[in-house]
Amino acid sequence: MAELKYDDNGRLIFTEEMRKEYTILVPQMAPFHFEYLVDAFNSEGYNAELLRTTDYELIHEGMKYSHNDICVPAMLVIGQFIDAIKKKGIDKHKVALIITQTGGGCRASNYIALLRKALKKAQLDFVPVISLNANGFEENPGFKLSPRLFHKLHEGIVFGDLMMGLVHQTRPYEKEKGAVNALKATIDEELKEYFNHRKLFTWKKSKKRIQDIIRRFSALDLDKTPKPKVGIVGEIYVKFSPLGNNHLEETLEKEGVQVVVPPLYDFFLYSFDSRAHDIRRYGGPRKERLVLKALLWYIEVRRGKVRKLMRKAGFETPISYKALKSLIDGFIDVGTHTGEGWLLTAEMVDLIKHDAPNIVCTQPFGCLPNHIAGKGMFKKLKKRFPHSNIVAIDYDTSASEINQVNRINLMVSNAFRNFEKGNSQ
Repeated sequence: MAELKYDDNGRLIFTEEMRKEYTILVPQMAPFHFEYLVDAFNSEGYNAELLRTTDYELIHEGMKYSHNDICVPAMLVIGQFIDAIKKKGIDKHKVALIITQTGGGCRASNYIALLRKALKKAQLDFVPVISLNANGFEENPGFKLSPRLFHKLHEGIVFGDLMMGLVHQTRPYEKEKGAVNALKATIDEELKEYFNHRKLFTWKKSKKRIQDIIRRFSALDLDKTPKPKVGIVGEIYVKFSPLGNNHLEETLEKEGVQVVVPPLYDFFLYSFDSRAHDIRRYGGPRKERLVLKALLWYIEVRRGKVRKLMRKAGFETPISYKALKSLIDGFIDVGTHTGEGWLLTAEMVDLIKHDAPNIVCTQPFGCLPNHIAGKGMFKKLKKRFPHSNIVAIDYDTSASEINQVNRINLMVSNAFRNFEKGNSQ
């Protein structure tokens, strides 16, 4: 058994010895993306496992060990972790947890401290917690974000955004039920092998793989009768996670609409850009700002090539980050970047302008950034875009699922009515 080591602040460190022996549990926060991120970890010698439990009852496990005023995403992630340690049948003395940490002003920045407190309360404080971040927080000898791993994580998000866009544009129209999910499952298995490369950059290889994926989705037999489009925005966890939003995508597709979810990568670009913005406005390391700007440029160049391939095959593509950022003019200041900040407003404007005026804004109860940049912008959006059809859905321990579904169904009914009215004119 690996010897437990602590830093000067009493934090349990993930050591090199642990890397060899421990299983790293990864919470399921974005189904189209985290599968590939785990593949990237494993290809670099880590033993990572994605948690796939989607039972909302996990929240009660989280509530046992955290304050009930903490937002739903924190309680769900904590509950999913502790439930896994208790039930998976693995040696709890050889398991570690990993969680992202942005360092912003949102409560999400404190998830890692809340998780450690919950582990202590559950008498599991011998379980190390790894902070996954690009800011140099909490270094661990046994976990290094090497340049090659960073590149693979970048590719994982690119592939995740690609698959999410292709699935959402084909699954509602498939003639053979289950064909799209079957194709996705096949590609997911193939990408496990893809991530085993040992190169720092794989531009040609990834382009070839992306072309192949797009070609196979293009070959699907589809009924292309148009459907209303419904966008999903909101707090980053409940926006993407079926566990956090009560399987919102599935609920909407059963109602006969096409789901549109903005890319995950936009959130990361927004985070990098927000840091660069603060350095320019308030001061900070000029070198760091230049690195962030270079990173933004590089990622957008790579994403631009993916968008070009998708458009060539006839698929709709997300707009560039620069274009997305320009949409907030007249709505909200670019300095509003606590939580999802101005990005949330920009995503709603983008959806409305690109034929998806029907929007579900997901938010944990009491999430201040979402109430300001999301729900707080509805009146202004409605004034600018009278045809917009937006509903805010709270996801909270006390929220009624029936109430959530009823409000979503009302929005969908309006979406169909407006869609049919538009087609008849």
